[in-house]
Amino acid sequence: MNAKVYTKVFFYLIFSGLTTVSLAQSHGDHHPAAAGSEKSQVVTDSTTAPDTLVHLDHKASCEEHHEEFNAGDNAVHHISDANAIHVIGDVYFHLPCILYAPTNGWTVGTTAAFHPHHHGNGENTLNGYVLNHGAIYRIKDASMATGVHTVSCFTKETLLDTVKNKQIEIQYAVIDGKPYELESKTTYDGGLLGGGITGFYDFSITRNVFTMLLTCLILGFLFIAVAKAARNGRGKAPKGLQNMVEVLITFIRDDVAKPNIGHKYEKYMPYLLSAFFFVLGLNLIGQIPFFPGSANVTGNISVTIILAVLTFLISTFSANKHFWEHTLWMPGVPTVLKVLILTPIEILGLFLKPFTLLLRLFANITAGHIVILSFVSLIFILGHSGESTGGGIAGVMASVPLTLFMMTLELLVAFLQAFIFVMLSATYIGAAVEEPHHH
Repeated sequence: MNAKVYTKVFFYLIFSGLTTVSLAQSHGDHHPAAAGSEKSQVVTDSTTAPDTLVHLDHKASCEEHHEEFNAGDNAVHHISDANAIHVIGDVYFHLPCILYAPTNGWTVGTTAAFHPHHHGNGENTLNGYVLNHGAIYRIKDASMATGVHTVSCFTKETLLDTVKNKQIEIQYAVIDGKPYELESKTTYDGGLLGGGITGFYDFSITRNVFTMLLTCLILGFLFIAVAKAARNGRGKAPKGLQNMVEVLITFIRDDVAKPNIGHKYEKYMPYLLSAFFFVLGLNLIGQIPFFPGSANVTGNISVTIILAVLTFLISTFSANKHFWEHTLWMPGVPTVLKVLILTPIEILGLFLKPFTLLLRLFANITAGHIVILSFVSLIFILGHSGESTGGGIAGVMASVPLTLFMMTLELLVAFLQAFIFVMLSATYIGAAVEEPHHH
């Protein structure tokens, strides 16, 4: 293998990773806190008209506050992105915080500022921000925007919007016995994924961003080591790590790129290899159930969007005259049929291809994580959160083999989804650069 190929792969990996990071920052997940069903009588300052809201649950005081195990909230909490990485118990791996609010300017630090005594749910506020279950929220009350305040607990209330027939969950931080409403960070999805424009922007290094950078770093060292071994062992049969990597590279070249793209395949090999190893690396590190793994990066739709967009841009800008002719104005077809049916369908297909590409990867990885977390939750469900020893034992007996089976299956899915993503990307690129066949 040529060392130049490895160098190109390395730099394309860094490009792919950092580009993904930039999109993940602006499309951050909405983080529902995993609090229990507390009660509240607080009137919120929601933008929805008050007469359209019906209180379903009312917030309790901190003395009455307790968290009941909820398998759904637990699964959503673990697959969502976060500003701090939970290690074990009340131990967190702190990450940089870069926050901006138009009314208060920039706040820069780490999530350690929320944990003066290294406990779990942020004990202190920082310039009006709090950390709840690893996610940063901002207190809406402007009087709390400065200074340090001690947070007693976090609660929530659930309201029903009778007009939209939709439940609204509002988070609170209880400080000095008084509840203060919280808001999530701004996300630019127009509310499509639960986000929208709020009072602050989060540019922090989140768990997913940290995992992507870590994956790029590991892959960088991996390819440098393999390239060095290839140079030193020139003329000899590859072995060890070099042999494993060369098998994967040869497989992508001979069974993916060449059959689908044809003689122009070399031009697109750096991207295909970068995408394959990047997705595979993220999938594998996500299988590690403890720090620094377990992040659901390729199960984050922001990440899969940018990967699909890269494939879309490469295939679109590589397309030749033959491709556009048969996409926009097919020869030999009646004009009416082209204008009314075929051309609109072909144009729609241009955008559906990357959409299905991003959705397939996102859905499969997310589903795997949710199923594993559901099996683990059986221990707490059957054991009634520790109240029933017999139920807990039965939960362990049912959960452990099912979880191990799913983790084994997920290991296969990690390779399979990386392969499918690259295979489909090569197919789309190949269709765009295919030359006309003359009989």
